Amino acid sequence: MKYRIGHGYDIHRIVPGRPMILGGVRFATDYGLEGHSDADCLTHAICDAILGAAALPDIGHFFPNTDPAYKNIDSQLLLQRVVAEVTARGYNIANIDASVIAEKPKIYPHLAAMKAALARSTGLLPDEIGLKATTNEGIDEIGRGLAVAAHAVALLSRS
Repeated sequence: MKYRIGHGYDIHRIVPGRPMILGGVRFATDYGLEGHSDADCLTHAICDAILGAAALPDIGHFFPNTDPAYKNIDSQLLLQRVVAEVTARGYNIANIDASVIAEKPKIYPHLAAMKAALARSTGLLPDEIGLKATTNEGIDEIGRGLAVAAHAVALLSRS
């Protein structure tokens, strides 16, 4: 068995009037993340981790923000396409571990729903997805509640 590890990172500004979607879950807020797609930075970081583990280009290569086809697209659809891309190349996703960094909204109450949504999109079991939330302790744009970021790692296997 051959294993490959990939890392992904994404950050988006918080703006008024957009839906807040993280890990495929919509939060009840009057603000959301700025971006071409639904701006789900957690799912984008996971996509990049999976693509990186397969030594493929990043999410922007496959789904450019200049393409109107991806305007406001559900990032879970992008994740499903990323999974299909690496599966077609003979890889299996063994597990994912991710962290969301945000002062707002509060992430912890939504972790189970986020894991369930990500499991549906990846074909993994919820216990094969590690998901954590932390703050930036008031430091920088994230710490002032102006942005949300996420880090993710993915482990792929191939026989």
